[in-house]
Parts: sequence; C-alpha cells; structure tokens
Amino acid sequence: MPSFLSAHGLDPGPTQRPLPAGLISGALATLPATLMLALSGALRAEADILGLSLAATLGIGCAIMAAAGGVYGRLFGRGANDGRGGWLFGMAYGFLLWMAGAVLVLPLISGGEAPAGIAAIGIFVSLVLWGTAMGGIFPHVHRRLHVDISDPGMRSRSKLGSEAASADTGHPSPRQPGSRRP
Repeated sequence: MPSFLSAHGLDPGPTQRPLPAGLISGALATLPATLMLALSGALRAEADILGLSLAATLGIGCAIMAAAGGVYGRLFGRGANDGRGGWLFGMAYGFLLWMAGAVLVLPLISGGEAPAGIAAIGIFVSLVLWGTAMGGIFPHVHRRLHVDISDPGMRSRSKLGSEAASADTGHPSPRQPGSRRP
C-alpha cells in the first residue's frame, strides 16, 4: 500500500465493503465512458483493432472496467470513500488505466496497432471520465453497502472492541469473568 494513504487509516473496518462497492461503481461508470467512446468513434476503432464485434468489445470492456473498479476500492481503501476527493482519486486512476491499457496493453495485444486521431482522444477522455464518475459514485454506493454494527448477525461474524484485541492473542477479554487486569 502507498504509505502516504495510511495517514487517515487506509484499512477498511469490519463494516466496510470496498471491493463490492468498487465493482458496482466501476460498472455504473461505464455508462458515460461508453457514450464518449461511441461519440468519438473510439468504440468502433477498438473493435476493429481487436477483431471483435461491437457487442463483444462492450461486454469485455464493461467486465474489465468493473474489475478495475474493484481494484480501485481495494487499492485506495478508505481514501476511495472520501466524498470530497474521491472523484480526484478516480480521475487519477482513470489516467493510470489509460497509460497502462490504451498506451501499453492495446498495442501489445494487437501487434502494434493503436487508435489515432479523434478515436485516441476519445479513449483518453472516456477513461478519465470513467475514473471521475467512478470516484464520485463510489462513496454513495459504499455507504449503501455498509453493514450496521448494531445488527446481531454482524456481531457474530466479527469481534469488536476488546473482543477483537484478545482474539488475536488467545487471552481472555478483560470483561470476561475471572480475567485479571494487568
């Protein structure tokens, strides 16, 4: 994990679900990105370069972007859940995906072919737009996936407070009868 992110407590708590939130957010963010790809002609260019139909390109692209959203949730942890700056994390992440995917991976798997002109700009804008939308959507989706710790089922699945601290050491909790305080 990047050390600069640990200042705010990067690791999600027991009630947070960053991976499913990222998967859902990544899938939802494909809508504006796909519109940009279609309007710029980049979708047709990608399909031609990959030798796939438009439907197959869309399906594979949506699956890849949903998975990329899940990676975003796991990578940024609590930072991804920031309602004020999440869109900026997402935008930067979309830019990194453009650098990795459109600039490096696409030419490698296609034998050196890459989109040019308006289609290349469309891919860039669509990935940055995807990241911005995904980063903006993520906190809202994540909020709905939080588990309420007052739920009795949640308490049985994870230990909280002193129970969690003593669970790792094998020592009894200080609240248990017969336990001594140090």
